[in-house]
Amino acid sequence: MAQAQKKGSERAEIGFSGGQVAAVRMTAKQMTDLRKALDGGEGWHDLETDDGQLSVDLAKVAFIRVASTDQRIGFSDS
Repeated sequence: MAQAQKKGSERAEIGFSGGQVAAVRMTAKQMTDLRKALDGGEGWHDLETDDGQLSVDLAKVAFIRVASTDQRIGFSDS
């Protein structure tokens, strides 16, 4: 649980052609590395996420969506 809540991690979704979506948590550096790999073109990219390793076929990535804020359930104090 502590690993999934790691400070500096962002929630992101990686969408693939065909409709599949992988929801992951990763740091800004990991996101930058993924974007650089996507700029490079095709092949496989091993992505270390807070949830474990994910191997991504770069040719199949359709989009990356990064959550703008943390989603919370329940009431807030403000």
